[in-house]
Amino acid sequence: MSGRALLMWDDALTGYDFGAGHPMDPVRLALTMGLVRAYGLDRQVDVVAAKPAGDSTLRLVHREDYVAAVRAASANPKAADQAYGLGTLDDPAFAGMHESSALIAGQSVGAAEAVWRGEAAHAVNFAGGLHHAMPGSAAGFCIYNDASLAIARLLELGAERVAYVDVDVHHGDGVQAAFWEDPRVLTVSLHEHPRTLFPGTGWPEETGAAGPAEGGAVNVALPAGTGDAGWLRAFHAVVPELLADFRPQVLVTQHGADTHFEDPLAHLAVSLDAQRAVQVACHDLAHEYAEGRWVALGGGGYAVVDVVPRSWTHLVGIAAGAPVEPESVVPSSWRDEVYARTRQLAPGRMTDGRWPVEWRGWDEGYDPADRLDQAVLAARRAAFPLRGLLP
Repeated sequence: MSGRALLMWDDALTGYDFGAGHPMDPVRLALTMGLVRAYGLDRQVDVVAAKPAGDSTLRLVHREDYVAAVRAASANPKAADQAYGLGTLDDPAFAGMHESSALIAGQSVGAAEAVWRGEAAHAVNFAGGLHHAMPGSAAGFCIYNDASLAIARLLELGAERVAYVDVDVHHGDGVQAAFWEDPRVLTVSLHEHPRTLFPGTGWPEETGAAGPAEGGAVNVALPAGTGDAGWLRAFHAVVPELLADFRPQVLVTQHGADTHFEDPLAHLAVSLDAQRAVQVACHDLAHEYAEGRWVALGGGGYAVVDVVPRSWTHLVGIAAGAPVEPESVVPSSWRDEVYARTRQLAPGRMTDGRWPVEWRGWDEGYDPADRLDQAVLAARRAAFPLRGLLP
């Protein structure tokens, strides 16, 4: 296995653009890559661009009629078929939509292939993590579900156990749906409670299809307002024990930055420092349980200047074995780039001032009256016994 990490990047990834005023502004990708370069991390990884996912790959997850509908909307956005979730407020059709979406999917599939074949220990596609797309429809700013496609490709290559851990503020519903009946895939999602946030799914009781796949989906529905200590407590109360039991051959993680307290579309109160702590934990868990095989994806994140580039640059640094110190001063060249692109002032450091983040382990006991602990307990009680684990 190569010791070098891969960073999947093609400048054309910024073509995934729903238009002016849409929350998913592709400048967040350009600024992330700019910050990666400003720290010299592009010299610590192998930066590669995979081919767009072809139709045979897309059909590993998506229905043929849906791919045809995306192609049609891509060629003529005004004729987008809303029955497929295209041409809506969340997912406006745009020229070249199929090509841009397939390119993102291709990077995640390429990352998975390289990790599985031992060409790299870790691979990052921060343009990916589009976890809401369903087999037959677009949803939540997501056209093709690159995370599901990467997992499906791993299975096609012979993987027998793939774990997917999603820490985006929104439930990883599309990935859960894709593998609902497949015991080879364990999906774990920590997200804001479905009562208060899109997509309204991700209840603890959603545990996978009855039969061999039961217990293959685990959902931790966090109360709005959850901050660093609670978020990290929930992660460590659920994820390590599940991975120790499942023993994945590959760990795929989704790192949506929209858990942050500055994110305009959600209601958690997590800092950049806690996001970095979970990224470190995912890296360590991959080494502990998956022989280091780690595919790390981006996801949501709509504070496109202050949060997303810093969070995902930390992710790249961790994967590269060259982590960026939280107290590091952001390079002036990147601050200049931010102002030139957005006319906004860039953050000055790679921290929100909360490093190191402190949290209390689950083994220290729990408070049945605490809302965060209730959320963790609900997830453990629903899913753990189905896997033969104590709740």
